[in-house]
Amino acid sequence: MKLAEALILRADCQKRFEQLKARIVRNALVQEGDAPSENPLELLVEAERVSNELVDLIKRINKTNSLTVFEAGRTLSDALADRDVLVLKRGGYHELANAASATQSRYSRSEVKFKSTVDVPEVQKRVDELSKAYRELDARIQEFNWQTELVA
Repeated sequence: MKLAEALILRADCQKRFEQLKARIVRNALVQEGDAPSENPLELLVEAERVSNELVDLIKRINKTNSLTVFEAGRTLSDALADRDVLVLKRGGYHELANAASATQSRYSRSEVKFKSTVDVPEVQKRVDELSKAYRELDARIQEFNWQTELVA
């Protein structure tokens, strides 16, 4: 199985588990004399099965990411960490650009005037650079996921 397929299965298991959890909670309490629409104990058994499948997939994915060389001196786990940090940095710069470029209506000269403390075009340029770096790295990771066999 390819790593990308395992990632898809992991997402499916996570969704399935959340759906089962909601169904269990929905059927945990019924009015006296009524029967639940589904047996919560049977749903718990299914949730246990799905969670066992999920933990196996997560372990295999993590092992694969740690053992797979992405490029010289860098594993797939390293590339994923870099991608995650690119998202954080891009978000920070994006929020800074938005905050610094907010406009304010003034109705008289006596109202407080605000001015930006940063060079908004430069900050936006950095947002664009980080966005590009993220897209390029993400595309390489996605391509790699379809070429890499999942470790047993």
